[in-house]
Amino acid sequence: MKLLLPLIAVCCLALSPALADAPTEAGSRPVTVRVVTARPAPYAETLVLTGEIQARVSSQLSFRLSGRIAERFADVGDHVTAGSLLARLDPSQQAADVANAEAALAAAEAGARQAASAFDRQKALLDKGFTTQSAFDAALRAVRTTGGTVESAKAALDIARSNLSYTELRADADGIVTTRKGDVGEIAAAARPIFIVAADGPRDAVFDVYEQLFLSIPELPDVAVSLVKDPSVTASGRVREISPTVAAQTGTVRVKVDIGVPPAAMNLGAPVTGHIEGRQTSAVVLPASALTDRNSAPAVWVLDTNGAGAELRPIGIAAYTTDGIVIDAGLRDGDRVVIDGGKLLRPGAAVEIVGGDAP
Repeated sequence: MKLLLPLIAVCCLALSPALADAPTEAGSRPVTVRVVTARPAPYAETLVLTGEIQARVSSQLSFRLSGRIAERFADVGDHVTAGSLLARLDPSQQAADVANAEAALAAAEAGARQAASAFDRQKALLDKGFTTQSAFDAALRAVRTTGGTVESAKAALDIARSNLSYTELRADADGIVTTRKGDVGEIAAAARPIFIVAADGPRDAVFDVYEQLFLSIPELPDVAVSLVKDPSVTASGRVREISPTVAAQTGTVRVKVDIGVPPAAMNLGAPVTGHIEGRQTSAVVLPASALTDRNSAPAVWVLDTNGAGAELRPIGIAAYTTDGIVIDAGLRDGDRVVIDGGKLLRPGAAVEIVGGDAP
């Protein structure tokens, strides 16, 4: 073992110069990079929102009376016209009330006719002096009383007939049934919505928007609306209404965009996207591969004027896109920025440009 130690030491001394030269040779190799030339251009971020098509006017239809639903004549998706019968309550009680009111009116009218005949007799007898003034006055009171009874019976009959008509639920406008909340056999409470009908006519694209997004819009511009399932189906609209309150659960503001009468494919409830152009700025758009960092801040590698090396320059990022970055500070027109190979660069390293802007 003692004889081997001097031999190992001699071998290490012989190899050490070669090992010392290896990093130097590797460090002198240029780093292959691909670059693009920075060209500032007008840029406006497009806000993309998701919403749905809704009717401008919707009616919640309900019975004015409580009762059991006996018949239903419409369902979700049906197109109805104004006055169309949608559902009917069991009318047996209301029909009985009408019959009772009609009988009461007939009795009151008979009493009124009898009182009128008695009054006429008393008047004729009073003129001839064959009756007393008190008997005449009593006959006159009877006429007035029975007349009031007749008017009261007529009013009661009108109410009974109205209640009978209230057992039928009819559409108040042409439209499409979007919701049904009752069916045959159920007990419907008065004023409980049974159908919701979206009236024909103008449509709105409704979006729930985070309030912060409004800060990037200088004014309310036109909104380009397109179908999610078929982006070729489009419509243009303007903001018609902005909710004055923020939804507590979602933290969003409801925005309604008037799109008038849209293409037929944009039916009620169809999911749509809205595209809004944000504030326009001058910026440089680069691929995401160009981005690196310097002291935990965004930066890019920029070639020297002679193209032999590169420096790490901090930048300001205005926005991120799906495949790139929008830079609004840190670059000048004509700067050559490394977009590939930057991960291998170090300060002072030589570069070799291939592809793109290679000389």
